[in-house]
Amino acid sequence: MKKLSLTAMIEASFFAAFAIILDFLPSIKLSPSISISAAMIPIFILAFRRGFKVSFIAGLLWGILQIAMGDAWIATPLQAFIEYFVAFACIGIAGLFYRVIQNQLQAGNKKKALAWVVLAVFAGSLARYFWHFIAGVIFFGSYAPEGMSPILFSFLANGATMLGAAILCSVLAVLIISSAPRLIIKKSDERLQTQKTAS
Repeated sequence: MKKLSLTAMIEASFFAAFAIILDFLPSIKLSPSISISAAMIPIFILAFRRGFKVSFIAGLLWGILQIAMGDAWIATPLQAFIEYFVAFACIGIAGLFYRVIQNQLQAGNKKKALAWVVLAVFAGSLARYFWHFIAGVIFFGSYAPEGMSPILFSFLANGATMLGAAILCSVLAVLIISSAPRLIIKKSDERLQTQKTAS
């Protein structure tokens, strides 16, 4: 397995720290259990810049930072592991789309690249909130309104949060990458693109 470079690890740490900063900003509260935030956007940008492994690590670091800074809602150790280690790391699933996004950008197909960006954001969001849904059913079923099953309650609460966060992060990702594509194209890729253009 190829080792990650020091630069990649520094970027993972930086983007995780940026995510925790955004997490402290006010979010859109639709109900006590539904809150929409753009805090995932740094992990997505890193996913499109570096791929799965680095964004997986950054998501994991973000979850650990939430626990370390006392921003986590912990009921049991297993619940904390699922929601702050597994779920946050799974945002890195968006990095599986790294190659196709990079290839489309380098080929000058910005619209196709942005379409893949939106798909990747939804994939990463779904991967994260799947685990929040599981934890909601197991650990927070007692918060369901009387007569509502814990499964439906967790599905509605986490589904609405996932959808809102995915839409918000998709819009932001498209705006950021449209205006500054170099943010996700590494310098080595830029040199390759320049050589292709020159030839």
